[in-house]
Amino acid sequence: MTEFLQEAERIVRESPVVDVHYDLGMDLCDRYDRGESRIWPDYEKPFAAGGVKALVSSLFLHSYFLPEMALRKALDQVACLLAEQEAFGDRLALCRSASELEKAAEAGRIGILLSFEGVEPLGNDLSLLRVFYELGVRGVGLAWSRRNEAADGCHFSPKREGRKGGLTPFGVQVVEEAERLGMWIDVSHLNDEGFWDVVAIARSPLVASHSNCRALVPGMMRNLTDEQIVAIAKTDGIVGMNSCSAFVKPDHDRRRLGPEDLADHVDHIAKLVGSRHVCLGFDFCDGFKDYLTMGCSVPTYDVVAGHGEIPAFAAVLLRRGYSESEVKGILGGNAMRVFRKILD
Repeated sequence: MTEFLQEAERIVRESPVVDVHYDLGMDLCDRYDRGESRIWPDYEKPFAAGGVKALVSSLFLHSYFLPEMALRKALDQVACLLAEQEAFGDRLALCRSASELEKAAEAGRIGILLSFEGVEPLGNDLSLLRVFYELGVRGVGLAWSRRNEAADGCHFSPKREGRKGGLTPFGVQVVEEAERLGMWIDVSHLNDEGFWDVVAIARSPLVASHSNCRALVPGMMRNLTDEQIVAIAKTDGIVGMNSCSAFVKPDHDRRRLGPEDLADHVDHIAKLVGSRHVCLGFDFCDGFKDYLTMGCSVPTYDVVAGHGEIPAFAAVLLRRGYSESEVKGILGGNAMRVFRKILD
């Protein structure tokens, strides 16, 4: 394994690593609320160890802020990110396109794109989507695992909340307006009905930023069926590998999982539609345990131990026979392909 790890470390040095789902804005905002500021250096060491050059910061909202505080808290997250950029502008850059991500990497800065994780900040006002676009938001995750004005999210466990639905008429408008503006649609967290509604109307590559394979974890509705993975691939879209143990193996609560287990999901998608549709969307949780209640009863949520273990994950892929080109694609090239097509 040492030989593969050395090769993996070289690859992450030479090619940009992109994480398409990280709750950075939420964590910054929570820490600012506790009186902290100028905290970007706290995140840099694992980013550097993992070769991370770009990431997507989700605008995730705690349920207790909804509905009244949704708009305010989303703007607070943008404000916190802007404050960190002002303090450390030589080390991070809020970006609006793939070309800006590339320029940031060339300058030694980590490029950050913004994406909704649920459109609660819009309420039912479509005009606010343009406002957030002008603020730099480029991704639209229609729902988290709850219901909003646009769609129903899937759930981690059975819930009684009335009849399930797909996209609402407002949700259809959001998809159409987002694509007109040049934003990607993120289908992670949508229920199955909403997913297929998006497939029927979307015209751009679809992104499932942090979803694994339901075939490997039967009954896990947060993961994608094979049919859904094929549908995403037909748009030339991407599926981000999620490090949360509950989404990786059914026996996650009985043993400690690792990068090998997550690589099984890469294998499944690669055999189904090809590795060009796989990317990284780790949704790292271990640093945010104070807010997570997702049913994981093991001491750790993540099967990849933070961004610093990305080389170890890449080494697993190399050992399994993936070529250097394929690994570079999974680590960041595939995501950049989609971002170029939609944002540039």
